[in-house]
Amino acid sequence: MNSSSKSSKRGGTSVSQSSLQMKSKGCGGDRGGGAAGGAGGVNRLNPVTEEDLLKKDRITPDDVLRLSKATDEYLCSPEANIYNIDFVRFKLRDLDSGAVLFEVAKSDNYSQDNEGCDYEPDPNAGRFVRYQFTPQFLKLKTVGATVEFTIGDLEVKKFRMIERHYFHDRLLKSFDFEFGYLIPHTRNTMEHIYEFPELSRQDMEEMIENPYDTRSDSFYFVDDVLIMHNKADYSYNGNLQA
Repeated sequence: MNSSSKSSKRGGTSVSQSSLQMKSKGCGGDRGGGAAGGAGGVNRLNPVTEEDLLKKDRITPDDVLRLSKATDEYLCSPEANIYNIDFVRFKLRDLDSGAVLFEVAKSDNYSQDNEGCDYEPDPNAGRFVRYQFTPQFLKLKTVGATVEFTIGDLEVKKFRMIERHYFHDRLLKSFDFEFGYLIPHTRNTMEHIYEFPELSRQDMEEMIENPYDTRSDSFYFVDDVLIMHNKADYSYNGNLQA
């Protein structure tokens, strides 16, 4: 794990910036892996349903590790993010070639852009991403996912992300990243290192032929309590002719 930090002045307020690179320690059934997933994930914990978790007042890491398929609903509301953790940039890159696979950043004027709108904003906006990759993506071995995010007024203890990938409701891979303690009013940059296992030809063909049936849930915890839940689905048939 490599880390570095620096501080800067923004708008008269001291803002600390930090960067961190980490690998998933693996969690749940099949350990390690990457965003494309790997074959043969097995959930060795007693399974739990989405409906069971929606009845709970607080959801823990052990709870989501027992899910056997992607959720249909979000397991917490946007208001659960009392720490005002805001993701402002995201980039995927192939660590072997250095090629940037995907990159998106939130506009600095995002809040101003939404002021004065005559419609009710979607409370789940920004919680779902749809990716379209080429079949070549499934052959990648190591991918880095860089996220940049800001912290609000409260300190963040034991910040942790568990990301689970499924295909046809079969668990492919489960990843576990621990960010640790984060200081209020900071801007942080962290890169998750995903190590992809080799997929079988049959797995690749099925994932290519069934766009967006590969899905993921990203669960974010502070002090072992769920405070954010993001979702994504994936297609791997980009650039293929119909």
